[in-house]
Order: sequence, then C-alpha cells, then structure tokens
Amino acid sequence: MNTTPYLDIHPDVAAALASGKPVVALESTIISHGMPYPQNVETALRVEAEVRAHGAVPATIAIIDGRLKAGLSHEEIEHLGKAGREVVKVSRRDLPFIVAAKRTGATTVASTMIIAAMAGIRVFATGGIGGVHRGAETSFDVSADLQELAQTPVAVVCAGAKSILDLGLTLEYLETHGVPVIGYRTARLPAFFTRDSDFGVDYQLDEAADIAAAMQAKWQLGLKGGMVIANPIPEQYAMPRDKIDAAIEQALAEAAAQQIGGKESTPFLLARVCELTGGDSLAANIQLVLNNARLAAAIAGAYCQQR
Repeated sequence: MNTTPYLDIHPDVAAALASGKPVVALESTIISHGMPYPQNVETALRVEAEVRAHGAVPATIAIIDGRLKAGLSHEEIEHLGKAGREVVKVSRRDLPFIVAAKRTGATTVASTMIIAAMAGIRVFATGGIGGVHRGAETSFDVSADLQELAQTPVAVVCAGAKSILDLGLTLEYLETHGVPVIGYRTARLPAFFTRDSDFGVDYQLDEAADIAAAMQAKWQLGLKGGMVIANPIPEQYAMPRDKIDAAIEQALAEAAAQQIGGKESTPFLLARVCELTGGDSLAANIQLVLNNARLAAAIAGAYCQQR
C-alpha cells in the first residue's frame, strides 16, 4: 500500500483503507475520452455518489500534474471532463513518461488497476474492459487491459468486454493467462450494451459474498492477477442486439477507412456508435456504469468482512 513516492491517496480513501472499510476504484478515461462534456462530469459524480450510497468510498483514479491520484476532488474531475481528449490517455507503458513530465493523464482499465493496487484497493468498477480487437489476427491489436488482469490483483466489475471487440478471442486470451470470468447472476457473457452474447462465462456466482470469497481464496493461494466480474446491463436499459451490431459494423468500417487504430480506436468507435444510435448507447453506457458501481460496492463490502 502506497509504496511509491509518486502516489497521493485522497484523505477519505486513506481513512477508509486504514480502518478496513470498503473502497471502490473508478477509472478516469471514461471522463476524458468516454463521454462528451458535461455528461462525463455528471456521470462521474453520479457514479461516486452511487458507490457511497451503497456503503463504500469511491476512489476515482487519474494522474494530475505528474502525481498518481487515488481519489479526486470535484475540481479535478471537472478539469478532466472539460479538457476531454486533450488529456493523455494513459496505459501501463505511458505511466513513467506522464509522471516524469508532470503531465495530466486519464487512466485506462490497465493503469487504473496498477494505481489501485499501489494504494491497496482490490475492487474496481468500470464500464467494459478492453480486449482483442476484431481483425487482431493481422493487426495484433490486443488491449493492455488483458495482460494487466493477468498480473495485477484487482477484481474488475464491468458489463463484459466492449461489444466493438472480438469477444471470443478476448475470452481465449483471458483463459490462456488464467484470468477467471465470473458472470454475476448469468451464465452468458454480457456484451456491454446487451445483456448476453454467444459466449459463456467460466463461473456463475449469484451473491457478492461468493465473489468476495473467490477473490480471497485466489490471492491467499498466491495466484497472481485479477478477475473479471461480468455484470449485465439492467434489462430496461439494454439495447436491441441487431441495432447495436449494425451500428458497430458501420463504425468499424469507418474506422478502417480512416485508418484509425491503437489507443484512438475505442474512443472513436464508442463515439460513432453513440451517433449512429441517436444517443441511445450513451444513455445505456451511463446506466451500466452505475449498475457496476452498485455491485462493486457490495463486493468490496463483502471482501472487507471476510478479511
């Protein structure tokens, strides 16, 4: 916990960790790159409030002027939201350079996991994890999120992998690296905007306490890495599969035509899908993140009780 001189832990987060209270990490790329302003700031604050309402302390994670931050002020969240894509999107490889240059950066799933683990936070809520991109057999475009899940001990609550990805190859990659995929009250892998997909999960667990027990057993066994807790979007906010699939296919074709790839790929695709669905995907995105925050708070609480 706090093993680096570059890390600042917000007083509320530090107090919770010191007293054994539950803490939930939250990423900041969703603020800067995932949604337009002001919905991004409003959503970030709503997610933090949802975590608090369910008995845990939120720790939104980012890099501010070269300092790793586990917990942000409202002013820092507002700054990230207004700056938007001017803020650097930071994954594992970028961390030392952004810190050394004293720049501000928004953290992806991978870098959020790293900073959360440094602070001693074991549970992280996000929208969807990155994964193996479609066409990766030729592009080798695989998100660093997957490798981070293989080595960093943080449980990630999400609505599955982003549906713009190759879900089958993503699951194969996770299996190869020993990362379990747990379906919360589902045997099917949710696909972000939709509640299920053509793929199953490794284990279905129906209670937060059961998930917390699996976390504790994994790490007490000395097994490295985290786990994916796939939590389907609430049924009333889920999108029709044919509608979202058509939008994704069009967005993918446009990205290929414009030669958009790498770390710019996901923000472009999500923004374009939002446009193609008339904003429906943005509304769904907000609801699934709130849903994941609720479950993450429950899991964090159960994990603290078992320790």
